Amino acid sequence: MRSFRGRAHDRRPAPRAHRWPGVLALALVLPLAGCATDPDADTGSGRPAAAPSASGPSAGGTGTPAPEVRARLRVDGDVRQYLLHRPPAADDGPRPLLIAFHGRGADAAELRAKTRLERAATARGMLVAFPEGLGHGWGAGTRATKQRPDPGLDVRFTEALIKHLVRTERADPDRVYVAGFSNGGSMALRMAAERPALLAGAASVSGQLPTGAAAVEPTGPVPVMVVYGADDPVRPLAGLPSPPPDPEEPILPTRSARDSAAAFAAAGDAGEPVTREEKGYDRTVWRLKGGAPGGERRPGGGTVQLLVVEDAGHTWPGSTVPPPEGFGPVSKALDATGTILDFLTGPGR
Repeated sequence: MRSFRGRAHDRRPAPRAHRWPGVLALALVLPLAGCATDPDADTGSGRPAAAPSASGPSAGGTGTPAPEVRARLRVDGDVRQYLLHRPPAADDGPRPLLIAFHGRGADAAELRAKTRLERAATARGMLVAFPEGLGHGWGAGTRATKQRPDPGLDVRFTEALIKHLVRTERADPDRVYVAGFSNGGSMALRMAAERPALLAGAASVSGQLPTGAAAVEPTGPVPVMVVYGADDPVRPLAGLPSPPPDPEEPILPTRSARDSAAAFAAAGDAGEPVTREEKGYDRTVWRLKGGAPGGERRPGGGTVQLLVVEDAGHTWPGSTVPPPEGFGPVSKALDATGTILDFLTGPGR
């Protein structure tokens, strides 16, 4: 396994209490139907005002909700957008929900094309929401900046989006998951760290926990998977404790990928990790105690896992979309999309 190259940062080219509390428009995106209006005003109390569902008549006029829509939701005075994929309706029961965060400088359509999460999720009957970050990024750290003066804004938006989709799309509040790439992976980890009771699992590709003045600390047990390229030239495997300055938006210092995973293991009172070599990557597993969300479906209460992928850069393993120049190679040894969904929705390993 080659050592990482230390360069730069994200750039353009993650009875139980009730759980409330990725700039590219690619031609690969299918035509979208419907766009929810947002007549509700913000309450002024800091609480979100939820917009109606994006559900609407299909092109054939049958009244069947379109399988994919763009929709909007007003939260804290901002109108936030998201791309929602619905699986075919097999029954009227609640459906698992995945919130997928794009990387910095990208958008929901780019993440959808790169990961094809909606295809893999369809076979599992999952709803997938791809929210759009403000300024094409996410507030993954806890420090206020000039560009992001409210460091909790995206946490509250994610909470509101989950609550809205539970109410309007029959999302199952006991099967809510988050995932993301790069800055979006760090956002997924922040959600898992700060809202563990809200989630049944989280996954991050090429994203680590912020540290320093923007530190995010896990606060409870939750199954987490971190997938990382051994040769990431953008956000190194060993972390970026002293990032270079950036004129557009400060780059957050981060822990290493292993320390990010280990922090969740510690919060879940996990035992000693076990590492094994698999074809094209190494897998390290910490087994959580029985109190983790989804523990009734996961032997031993679930796991925290770190997958370090050989010959992989700041990329989504298994993707067929070429990465930007300078981001490094895409590994074909691992299908990150299938691996993540199996981890989140399966019985654990």
